[in-house]
Amino acid sequence: MKRTRHYASDLTDRQWQVIRQLLPKRSRRGRKPICRRWVINAILYLARTGCQWRMLPANFPNWSTVYGIFWRWRNDGIWEKIHDALRAKVRRAVGKKSTPTAAIIDSQSIRTAEGGEERGYDAGKKITGRKRHLAVDTLGLVLAVVVHRADWQDQDGAWCVMEKLDEKFRRLKVIFGDAAYGRNSLPDWVAGTFGWILQTVLRPVGIKGFVVLPKRWIVERTFAWLARHRRHSKDYEKTTASSEALIYIAMIYLMSKRLANAQN
Repeated sequence: MKRTRHYASDLTDRQWQVIRQLLPKRSRRGRKPICRRWVINAILYLARTGCQWRMLPANFPNWSTVYGIFWRWRNDGIWEKIHDALRAKVRRAVGKKSTPTAAIIDSQSIRTAEGGEERGYDAGKKITGRKRHLAVDTLGLVLAVVVHRADWQDQDGAWCVMEKLDEKFRRLKVIFGDAAYGRNSLPDWVAGTFGWILQTVLRPVGIKGFVVLPKRWIVERTFAWLARHRRHSKDYEKTTASSEALIYIAMIYLMSKRLANAQN
């Protein structure tokens, strides 16, 4: 089927060339395969506009086909693998090594739209929903993401983030965070378990209002990048696995665009 319309969220030819080499090999069995670029464009359209799966425009493949591929690649870890490969390429493109020595950690409480697993009440933010817990590098690129109940304290959710970081980043030396990450002996546990320094960056005493804090502004900018995709205005997903996958997808679009622009 030939596309009759194009959307701002569609991959450019250069972006597609960056991504296509990272996709899993096709199965030689079964029906004639659907164009993968078409399917990915449909998923990007959903992420960017925030529409429901069933409300995807008719000139994309059937929504159930699109969702089925999203779901299968989520379960197989494909989205995360593509994301991690692109992150390494972006880092090398700016003269850095593929893995970092420093990270910044923070969380964002977000309302959930309709039930689903892992929901709780964040008394501090007065939000019923989930927390997106991110660790990013000094470029703001996502290193690890964990979505969990909003009633988990930051220092508790950080345990899961640290374990994810340990799986991939052996060069890591220091992690920056706010005062919440200094509680419950978390820095001692991080140092004893992983050998990293967990350094808290505090607000200057006596200063009110907005203040740009060293390192911590980087992860806040990453949350702002995610907010450009309206699917992230709330957590619409029934499972935390889908929530995490859509964060990877938003970053895949951002990083593929950077790499495509660098080729110009």
